[in-house]
Amino acid sequence: MDRAPHAPQLDTLLATQREAYRRDPYPDRATRLDRLARVESLLRDGGDRIAQAISADFGNRSVHETVIGEIFFVQAGIAHTRSHLRKWMKQRRVATSFHSLPGSSRILPQPLGVVGIVSPWNYPLQLALAPAVAALAAGNRVMLKPSELTPRLSALLAELVGARFGADEMAVVEGDAEVGKAFTALRFDHLFFTGSTQVGRIVAQAAAANLVPVTLELGGKSPAIIDPSADLDEAAARIAAGKLFNAGQTCIAPDYVLVPTARREAFAQAFLQAARRMYPALAGNPDYTTIVSERHYQRLERLVDQAAATGARVLRAEGHAAQASTRVLPPTVLLDGRDDQPVMQEEIFGPVLPVVGYEQLDEAIGYINARPRPLALYFFGSDSAAQERVLTRTVSGGVTVNDCLLHIAQENLPFGGVGDSGIGSYHGEHGFRLFSKDKPVFVQSRFAGTALLRPPYGPRTERVIGLLRKLV
Repeated sequence: MDRAPHAPQLDTLLATQREAYRRDPYPDRATRLDRLARVESLLRDGGDRIAQAISADFGNRSVHETVIGEIFFVQAGIAHTRSHLRKWMKQRRVATSFHSLPGSSRILPQPLGVVGIVSPWNYPLQLALAPAVAALAAGNRVMLKPSELTPRLSALLAELVGARFGADEMAVVEGDAEVGKAFTALRFDHLFFTGSTQVGRIVAQAAAANLVPVTLELGGKSPAIIDPSADLDEAAARIAAGKLFNAGQTCIAPDYVLVPTARREAFAQAFLQAARRMYPALAGNPDYTTIVSERHYQRLERLVDQAAATGARVLRAEGHAAQASTRVLPPTVLLDGRDDQPVMQEEIFGPVLPVVGYEQLDEAIGYINARPRPLALYFFGSDSAAQERVLTRTVSGGVTVNDCLLHIAQENLPFGGVGDSGIGSYHGEHGFRLFSKDKPVFVQSRFAGTALLRPPYGPRTERVIGLLRKLV
């Protein structure tokens, strides 16, 4: 296969970083902390420009959502990493098998080398820098490829990173999908990708050609279950807040809701009322984020139209209307839909929420388990037995109980998917371990008895082997 014309420049950048890694394959803690401090200064000094660039890329992106979901998120990750880095870097003593005593065993966390990160458009800062923080803390060099759908933020990120890092430490690679394709074909020591499941499969294939290990943070249809024991109004308000943050353009946004059949209408109205309270008006509202591109807006409109054409009821709050010219798509509830509708087959990635009725909890669990494993799952209710039943009988990337999204903000919890929703996890220590090689080290003692098992073999060898077998 022919390589893209920009591939040689990417090869040169990779070679520059790899040579720098060879010169300093195990950066000390002070060096790693200095790199984290430089990322922190990027956020502190460039915060206003970052919010403006992202908003311009979207058409309108709430400044507060950028601060909460991107800037603060990365700052919190840096603070957590800084306070725990000494412990994470320590070599860990582990028990030695009795037959090898008095030798000793330990594990040395070692940087992998050069890490490639491909980030998406929906959280273009957070999903670029959060894995970069983990990779830098682990002692690696980093090459970043942000999305071409947020070109202003990508250019600003390249500027801010370039002003604080040498190209042999961390570099941003701008460009279109062809650049991204060439990027994922490089011989990284680890490739980290966040994006759609469809593209994730292509990335995994490209990495496999070079036996590059990959982490895939993908998406899917994340369900929310409303148990009969739930406070319906409170659950609807929290689901609305999670669903409408970034206008639903969030990989862990609740994609559809499973509600006891008799409470579907009540839930739909409670959701729309909550949406109206948060966003009294949509036109010109700086708090309500627009859909990132015309193509994505048209896709969402098409999903709603297809559902309506096959019998679904489309519900929107009074005064909330679509504004195609500014790509404002109002909070939308779909009732009475069918499973074969595209909106129930594709990840929605927008402010559209299908509501599905169920009679018994096991029916809701079966509905989830009949589909690809989701990136997130949400349970609302006070029945602890029902909660445990959902937790133990479904498989998902992560779970938040009685709220939405917040498991991603816990630095001590791993974040990642399973099956179609991803491979691998990161955040906090889990990110440090992801980008480290846990090197096993055995140190032999001068009093070792291994001479008893050397050739020439004979009766003495048999006696030693017999003794070891009895002790196993």
